[in-house]
Amino acid sequence: MGVLYIMETLLEELQRYKNFDELANDVLDLAKAILPEQLFYLSVFSDTQQFILRLSNERKNIHITEGMIVDLNQSVCKRVNFEKNQPLIYEDVNKNCSIDEVKMLLNGANIQSYLGLPISLTNGEKFGTLCAVNDEASLLDKKSIDLLQRIVKLFSYYLDLERFAWKDMLTELYNRRYLTQYFEDPQHQNGALFFLDLDGFKKVNDVYGHDTGDVVLQEVASKLQLIVDEQKDAFAVRLGGDEFVLHFSQTNSQQEWDKIANQVVNALSTWDTPYKVSTSIGIVTYEEDNDVSLTNLLQHADKALYHAKASGKNTFSFF
Repeated sequence: MGVLYIMETLLEELQRYKNFDELANDVLDLAKAILPEQLFYLSVFSDTQQFILRLSNERKNIHITEGMIVDLNQSVCKRVNFEKNQPLIYEDVNKNCSIDEVKMLLNGANIQSYLGLPISLTNGEKFGTLCAVNDEASLLDKKSIDLLQRIVKLFSYYLDLERFAWKDMLTELYNRRYLTQYFEDPQHQNGALFFLDLDGFKKVNDVYGHDTGDVVLQEVASKLQLIVDEQKDAFAVRLGGDEFVLHFSQTNSQQEWDKIANQVVNALSTWDTPYKVSTSIGIVTYEEDNDVSLTNLLQHADKALYHAKASGKNTFSFF
């Protein structure tokens, strides 16, 4: 899976957050009110890239643009201390920075002062940075930095609330609300929905307890996430209990859908543990010319799932 697609998926998720654009602009406006001489930008990280989400204003002499994608290995922001939640500060790059590589990167963007504040979620996951830069040396006083850190903290709370609204708390997969919202968007191409139900999960809960059952659900989620990460325009959802949905926005032949379904069945029937579970899958495909309704798709997929269960489980069936 290409890193560009991963970044596009991340940005698409952010656009589903309620009032994200408005709040991102408010963060920059507040930051600008604290340090009006600085150019501020808000960025988001993937595992390998940094994307410049918003700029407080344009400065032609500073080589940073909205929408810019930077390799994290070539980003000064990567050096911000996320673990200790501490900002990275260079009031005068040429005088204060002793790292030649950092100095070269900042000088290359015509930045002479830099302040990078980490933005993390409460689970420790990195989101990105709020940065203040200038083409001249600047005085970055402690009071201003403290105020900016408070703004970042509030923004982090907002991100957590949105994440909880769209993600399943136990598995970190998307939830039913995300799936519903996705199908409220009228622009859909050809695709498929895989409706999964775990075989033998009730026995795990009964014999090993619900804590072990939660671990199983988390491991299932990890396996499903690996599978959708290999596909373009795909995501995984936990509907609830031991029911999951995989959604694919692509056109495949019957043979290609069979290959993906077999991959899922094999992944969820391989366990190096005393407990064993597997999965049955009901699959429904759709075309963009049709009236695509999530309710109808789930009903059709559920019927296909019933046939898979009746066929002996640990298999898949198409509607």
